[in-house]
Amino acid sequence: MNIFSTRVEGVKVLCPKVFSDDRGSFMELWNKKVLSEAGIEEQFVQDNISTSSKGVLRGVHTQLFFPQAKIVSCLKGMIYDVAVDCRRNSPTYGKWYGELLTEENRRQMLLPAGVAHGFLTLENAMVHMKVTTHYTPGDEIGFRWNDDMVNISWPIPVGMDLIFADKDLQWKGFDEMMSIIDTIDGRGV
Repeated sequence: MNIFSTRVEGVKVLCPKVFSDDRGSFMELWNKKVLSEAGIEEQFVQDNISTSSKGVLRGVHTQLFFPQAKIVSCLKGMIYDVAVDCRRNSPTYGKWYGELLTEENRRQMLLPAGVAHGFLTLENAMVHMKVTTHYTPGDEIGFRWNDDMVNISWPIPVGMDLIFADKDLQWKGFDEMMSIIDTIDGRGV
């Protein structure tokens, strides 16, 4: 597996080796030993799969009390995956990084705990997320996908109608989210 650093501290792009022949292909989606040898020691406890129609924009979210590292893969279709650093003590606080994840390129993105996550579905997609904490209702917090301070450059094709969950339309700005986190002493982020 090739592993590349990004401009956001701790966010990495994982490129599994793919073995192909006339029958099809094989790859290891996750290998604890390989990641450990690369200094990635997170302990994953749950696998999630979501499907989204073309035009769905999910996020941008993180967790308050039960921070979650993630490995995100696109098993079918194409997404633009985004990580935003919400860790006040990080040298890349407030910075974002995006990566095109497709079933063809088989890239994955590793997001450390305290990094917010979102994605835009550029084709109907099936997304796999390997996470380090179990889902905890009410623990999610987020900010607007188009917040001016973070200024994510989403690759929205001309004419694409975006589809949002109601909760994603209700989020405030990045600064407001961080103020809420600061109010609870920054626990979890």
